[in-house]
Amino acid sequence: MKEYDIVIIGSGPGGYVAAIRAAQLKMRVLVVEKEELGGICLNWGCIPTKALLKSSETLYHLKKAHFSGIIAKDISFDLQKIVQQSRNAATQLNRGVSSLLKKNNIEVIFGHATIKTKHELHVLGNDKKEHNIKTKNIIIATGASPRQLPNIPIDGRIVWSYREAMIPKILPQSLLVIGSGAIGMEFANFYSVLGAKVTIVEKMPRIMQTEDHDIAKLMHQAMEELGVCIKTSATIDKFEIRNEKAYTVITSNGESEEILFDNIISAAGVVPNIKDIGLENLGLLLSENDKIIVNNQMRTSIDNVYAIGDVNNNPYMLAHKASHEGIISIEAICNKNPHGLDYNAIPSCIYTTPQIASIGYTEEAARQLKYKIAISKFPFTGNGKAVATRTTNGLVKIITNIDTGEVLGAHMIGDNVSEIICCFGILKASEGTVDEILSTIFPHPTISEVIHEAALGIYDRTIHL
Repeated sequence: MKEYDIVIIGSGPGGYVAAIRAAQLKMRVLVVEKEELGGICLNWGCIPTKALLKSSETLYHLKKAHFSGIIAKDISFDLQKIVQQSRNAATQLNRGVSSLLKKNNIEVIFGHATIKTKHELHVLGNDKKEHNIKTKNIIIATGASPRQLPNIPIDGRIVWSYREAMIPKILPQSLLVIGSGAIGMEFANFYSVLGAKVTIVEKMPRIMQTEDHDIAKLMHQAMEELGVCIKTSATIDKFEIRNEKAYTVITSNGESEEILFDNIISAAGVVPNIKDIGLENLGLLLSENDKIIVNNQMRTSIDNVYAIGDVNNNPYMLAHKASHEGIISIEAICNKNPHGLDYNAIPSCIYTTPQIASIGYTEEAARQLKYKIAISKFPFTGNGKAVATRTTNGLVKIITNIDTGEVLGAHMIGDNVSEIICCFGILKASEGTVDEILSTIFPHPTISEVIHEAALGIYDRTIHL
């Protein structure tokens, strides 16, 4: 029976980063991965979707190139090449993770791990070999899977999960997207730009419930300008397959409509992967939504068992959150007194055209928490770079604590805002205030200047508006 200091179940952004940090601290590490190194994010999520969206963004700008004096005629695309370059990106990074693990002398077994006790695991390899493992510590990094809607089961043919949506053989002429979170909005954007007639169904009164209402409103307008039909306060009252099409009856704001779709993308969230990994043998405490309860060092109710990423009960299901939690868990195991993770300082991004990026509290949340707040908004129409590049469809919104100057939240929609949201992450990490933004010199002309202008607006000092 082999013995390890740490066994990590799952090799996504949480698992493989934790493994590398453990190796740096001279721990003997085993990673057990059921499918592909890098997990869902690298192989079927964050990375390949960004490659797809880059293709649709390029097509979007080509269609509008005449505004810049560029005449682009007979614009077309090769769907299979778009899909293949996306898969190539995932393959390249998958190999990169493999090389990193080898470089750090980290052992990997491809197979299914079952926890027997807090120090023992059984691994059934994909090659059918069996492994009995002893370990001092276990890190559960098993991620999450698409939520299955009971009345609209994913069949991979007519009803797609994100996996099938990333590798279409033909472009659907009509497409229903269920859910308006990041996954649903990105796929709606991608397929709409390529020419599909897209409908989004959202059960809540507005799209993108986790985003600030001003940002969600602008995204609603942007999607409608692309030709996307958005149905809010909506339910799918009937669904069946008829002649290889999805027949639906959709009720939105009290009005019902029968609609046929070539395909449906089920993007109604994800659920943690906790089944069939032996949690019942440990008696771990779970939350009401079946997530593993952890403390601020990612330790579960069992002293040597940790859980990171989508599978634990901490806020947000984001790759970068999982990576940081992985490092925290390893440093806790090694008694390095890791820093706590401020979940209100984790940025999130949606890679539509235009992009969305946010950090901290929305206006609604700040008001509910009874903060005394100041709000400033600055539109991209007042930004020189945005005007020059015809990317004026954007807004930055800053929410501050009047008493302290702390930036409680920052929310942006616009061209490449995912690349500048980290300004607020650094500000929060350094316990800065809006005054630090005022005294920062932003290069001109750049989109980032919208941050400075919005900060000036907190004190009614905006220059270019």
